[in-house]
Amino acid sequence: MLAAEIRARFLAYFEKNGHAIRPSSSLVPSDDPTLLFTNAGMVQFKKVFLGMEDAPEGKRRATTSQKCVRAGGKHNDLEQVGHTARHHTFFEMLGNFSFGDYFKRDAIRFAWEFVTEELKIPREHLRVTVFHEDDEARQLWKDVANVPDNRIYGLGAKDNFWQMADTGPCGPCTEIYVDLAKMAPDWAFPADASGEWTNTDIADYSLDAFVEGAEAGRFLEIWNLVFMQYDRQADGTLVPLPKPSVDTGAGLERIAAVMQGVTNNFHTDGFRPLIEKVEDVVGIKYPYRPGVGLGKAVGKDGKEIDPASFRVLADHARAVGFLLADGVFPSNEGRGYVLRRILRRAVRHAWLLGRREPTLVHVVETLIEHMRDLYPELHVRRKHILETTRAEEDRFLATIDAGMSRFEELAPENSTQGSPRLRGTLSGEDAFRLYDTFGFPIDLTELMARERGYLVDISGFEQALAAQRKQSQDERKSKQIAVSADDFADPTQWTHDQQHLEKLGRFVGYDVIEVDTLVTAVRQLADGRVAVMLRETPFYAESGGQVSDQGTITGEGWSVVVNEVRKLDGRIAAIGTASGEITFGRAHAAVPRDRRKDTERHHTATHLLHAALRKVLGEHVHQAGSLVSPDRLRFDFTHHGPVTAEQLAAIEADVNAGVWASVPVTIAEDSYTAAVARGAMALFGEKYGDVVRVVEIPSLSVELCGGTHVRNTSEIGLVRIVSEGGVAAGVRRIEAVAGPRAFQFMADRERTLLQVASRLKVPLSGMATGLEQIDRKLEALMDERKQLEKRLDEAMRGGAQGGGLAQQLVAQATDEAGVRYVSARVDVADVKALQALGDAVREALGSGVAVLGAALADGKGALLAVVTDDVRDRGLRADIVVRDVAATVGGRGGGKPHMAQAGVDAAQIDRALSAVADIVARLAVA
Repeated sequence: MLAAEIRARFLAYFEKNGHAIRPSSSLVPSDDPTLLFTNAGMVQFKKVFLGMEDAPEGKRRATTSQKCVRAGGKHNDLEQVGHTARHHTFFEMLGNFSFGDYFKRDAIRFAWEFVTEELKIPREHLRVTVFHEDDEARQLWKDVANVPDNRIYGLGAKDNFWQMADTGPCGPCTEIYVDLAKMAPDWAFPADASGEWTNTDIADYSLDAFVEGAEAGRFLEIWNLVFMQYDRQADGTLVPLPKPSVDTGAGLERIAAVMQGVTNNFHTDGFRPLIEKVEDVVGIKYPYRPGVGLGKAVGKDGKEIDPASFRVLADHARAVGFLLADGVFPSNEGRGYVLRRILRRAVRHAWLLGRREPTLVHVVETLIEHMRDLYPELHVRRKHILETTRAEEDRFLATIDAGMSRFEELAPENSTQGSPRLRGTLSGEDAFRLYDTFGFPIDLTELMARERGYLVDISGFEQALAAQRKQSQDERKSKQIAVSADDFADPTQWTHDQQHLEKLGRFVGYDVIEVDTLVTAVRQLADGRVAVMLRETPFYAESGGQVSDQGTITGEGWSVVVNEVRKLDGRIAAIGTASGEITFGRAHAAVPRDRRKDTERHHTATHLLHAALRKVLGEHVHQAGSLVSPDRLRFDFTHHGPVTAEQLAAIEADVNAGVWASVPVTIAEDSYTAAVARGAMALFGEKYGDVVRVVEIPSLSVELCGGTHVRNTSEIGLVRIVSEGGVAAGVRRIEAVAGPRAFQFMADRERTLLQVASRLKVPLSGMATGLEQIDRKLEALMDERKQLEKRLDEAMRGGAQGGGLAQQLVAQATDEAGVRYVSARVDVADVKALQALGDAVREALGSGVAVLGAALADGKGALLAVVTDDVRDRGLRADIVVRDVAATVGGRGGGKPHMAQAGVDAAQIDRALSAVADIVARLAVA
């Protein structure tokens, strides 16, 4: 039975039994900062189980096939992937859920009936576990499923008791196991296996034998039923829940392996096309034969290779494709960093198979073709997924060869030091350089080191990384709010007006910006600040990229200047500085008209911009972040490569055409399904309810959005794009201004132009004529500069007389380890002049290395390293030289093998130059 049929049968079975089929949620949990990724089927229902939300569509039974990733945070299986039969980064979890509806009896009945009647797995090949104190579940398995008592095993809390956290919902588990020795023709006992669990002639096994067999993989768990039965108190007491619930999970890949008679998930139909694509791309056969198992894999050179690399590429293609489809982008932090680790681990395994060009992108393309019907987001974002994957592979391939060479130096495979099990330790500084210079994630370095018997100084690596990130961390800290979200939401810290307790913070700001209302809750904060909840509030709380409103709240004898707005469980609190003593009762709340209008202009302009980007650049463009404020808009979007000036002009023209068309902006509520069906854009990673707010600009844009907008596009007036650039691999950013801000932007530009004309002594009697004169004058100045630079270059090189600065520096060259080198401080105005001098010295030197230091006119210090071709061929590269020289004084740098530069403290230049001799000697010997 193929995986697609198993999935379809599962959902159809539970739908027939009263469950609502819910779509898989995004791999990015929209409102759960405790999770990097959705790692289980219950994640999208977490707030329902906690009693914070109603059951979806009011239905107390649900079933899903949920996309999951376990590759970061608490659930991190990355290192095991490819080396075991069942560890994956991406997998699908089949689940059925009861939100205070049925409980243990029906959950057990549903599971047993599906496994034995729908899947037709023989009962005699099944085993069951329960929590050893859950006598009720044990009895139900006997009564409902007729499972013999000697095939029901009681396990401890570590295995069969679930809890969401130290306190809160928890309860016992029960699991269904399958005997693979009876179901999989390719099952083989480990060579050294012994004991009762290896005997296939007996029908029943002791508890110890079952546990041993489960650990060895003979008895495979395929279904886990969690009974949310208790509320654990802070003192450990278990209080029965008034509405006990059920959360189950059945791994699709595991069930597919059982139904297809294989012991390894990677040999099922879900992975076979991907592994076949790897075979096709790398030109090496994966050594698996159905019914027999794995053999040895042999590379093109006849040497044995690890077949795990095939499985890693197949698995990682799934994770990469789905993470990119759900809006995760490779980066150096958070989810993006995990994605980049997965990508680079795949590149490394392709490299081990002999590939020196992009490989994973071809496997991802195969994934899209095979799963596009079930998960249309793969097809919708196909271009973006493939372009991003290829770009990341290209980026890492550009450094992996040099990085592997450096790793060979740091951790030689045939080292005679230490023992075969522990040959040495890579320093934290070396591990950091592999990360910083060659892009090796630390876990990849750890993995490679462990394969060769080395340890890695993780503490030292983290110290080096912390030093590098300190500045950005300080910036983030300075922006953090004074009160944490959890602390702010603590109801015990608020003083409530009991008479109006249920009427807190209803947002009316879509319709009005001023309202007479009532104060219903107050909380005193530090530094004289206060948080106020109103019965009705015009203040918008930051969401969907739109910043919070500001304004005032005034009452009898008191006022609050609002500068921050928070949303707490759907209720809105305004925060600011208070004057006078706030009292419950009547108050007037107001948002400044100009501020709100400017925000609305920028938000509607953002929708027009999104549509224009997709029209001009292509359908692969999707929003990857945004900021909407009264001053400007910022829009991040998926796209590879810079946007050309012509494309940018076309985008700006298209946006303004929509503005000047005076199109009414319509806002209505609709069901999520209906809204998406008629083309509404939904943001990846956002969580939407069953009823959504649809903002439509007819014939131009339809998006799901909770922000505030103009009534007609003509209210925007004008939109000007201020800047465009890259912010991450595959992610671009546009900043723009609208309305009065756009007018001010143009006025400032004109003022600057007039200043330039004045300094160039160009009269602007007519604007067009004046611009042409400015252009001609600038062209003349640039020609003059080129002539001066040419004369300067000749002076540096010394001309025919050989008396130039370059010749003088070369005359000072000395020898170190058979390499001529120059180390000198020079006087130049800027980096360009320093590079010109470096070129001249390199040419005059003939053979060798030169490191020049200069304090530039802007007060910054710079180092430049150049090497000649013959020295570079010996492995002495300019980028390595300048990096190591700069590092001696805390600087950083890089560049090309023949020329590279670094920034340093100008006061440390001489100290850095004093280290050149030792560094050249070390690198020359290496």
